[in-house]
Amino acid sequence: MKRIAVFPGSFDPFTKGHECVIEKALDLFDEVVIGIGQNTSKKYLFSIDQRKRHISSIFEQHEKVRVSEFSGLTVTFCKSIGAQYIVRGLRDSKDFGYERSIAQMNHEISGIESVFFMTVPEYTAINSSIVREIHKSGGDISLFVTNSDILVK
Repeated sequence: MKRIAVFPGSFDPFTKGHECVIEKALDLFDEVVIGIGQNTSKKYLFSIDQRKRHISSIFEQHEKVRVSEFSGLTVTFCKSIGAQYIVRGLRDSKDFGYERSIAQMNHEISGIESVFFMTVPEYTAINSSIVREIHKSGGDISLFVTNSDILVK
């Protein structure tokens, strides 16, 4: 049976920390679907098309990576594509506490397991919210975002 994992998030923007998590997940799974969640109540800096194009550019050489968008519950999306796992990245113990609760709820309602990957130490400070603020203030985000030129076109 093919092992399919979903890495869900808004990815506004997709950072080098996110990229690190995918690189680790590729060692364990046959396919990793980067699921860009859509939340109509959230205001995004980058459009869904910008985010999809950006993420696709990073992984264009990886046959095992697919980028898709979804709305609603992550576990519903997982079931719709036959994914048995949810991948989440952790920067620190605070992330773990938050993510553990979500993983337990997701498992309770769906049976889908969550798998956690630690980011490498040099990426633990990278946070999409901070990267957005740097970009909005005219700063260079290329230190934190691969192929940032594609994102900000």
